[in-house]
Amino acid sequence: MRIRSARRSDLRLLQDIERAAGEPFRTLGMTSVADDDPPPLDLLENYRRAGRCWVATDPLSTTGDRPLAYVIADPVDGALHIEQISVDPAAARRGIGRALIDHLAGLAPGQGLTALTLTTFSDVPWNAPYYARIGFRLLAEGELTDGLRAIRGEEAQHGLDRWPRVCMRRDLLPTGPAAAPSVPPPASASAAPPAPSSASAAASSAASSAVSSSASSAAAGAAAVAVSGAP
Repeated sequence: MRIRSARRSDLRLLQDIERAAGEPFRTLGMTSVADDDPPPLDLLENYRRAGRCWVATDPLSTTGDRPLAYVIADPVDGALHIEQISVDPAAARRGIGRALIDHLAGLAPGQGLTALTLTTFSDVPWNAPYYARIGFRLLAEGELTDGLRAIRGEEAQHGLDRWPRVCMRRDLLPTGPAAAPSVPPPASASAAPPAPSSASAAASSAASSAVSSSASSAAAGAAAVAVSGAP
């Protein structure tokens, strides 16, 4: 498994992954999540140019360097917030979503970020229950930062609260001087990615989890950070 920064040529493939990762939600009656449009190309390009879009590939397989999953993230209130993570269902249950999350966990401390956060559906088996198994915990209302409250407000505005959603956090251990390369800080206002519309958080088909930002990403975030699919 190889994790690398996304290339411009990857972006349409990432949209295809998002669409596929949303399909499992249809089996739960969450049709609007399954039918939601993927993040637009300009949003993905903004994340790519800011250095905050990563893909997972399997160079030793028949897919070669073709992305099997992707994640985009934003620094939010001292944590690295997973805006969207999605895995192609054809590559599910291979630990790809978890590998992407662990990659972020290795990068974040180098930027002075102390945790990973995401928003996700509480009752979808490959969402909150999955994240709890890999070290995330539910945040109580009183623990939400201003940034997380703003993200949740956008999600509610986009109709994601038709199903129960929660915020989750995974605290990270600080690292020494030899820490992994840092996450690029948010770009200037002119180049920064638009505010998440959802999070889609989908992480491994499931990792389509989390996360939440731009309006079109909101239901996708439902899949992501809603994590679409199963890791």
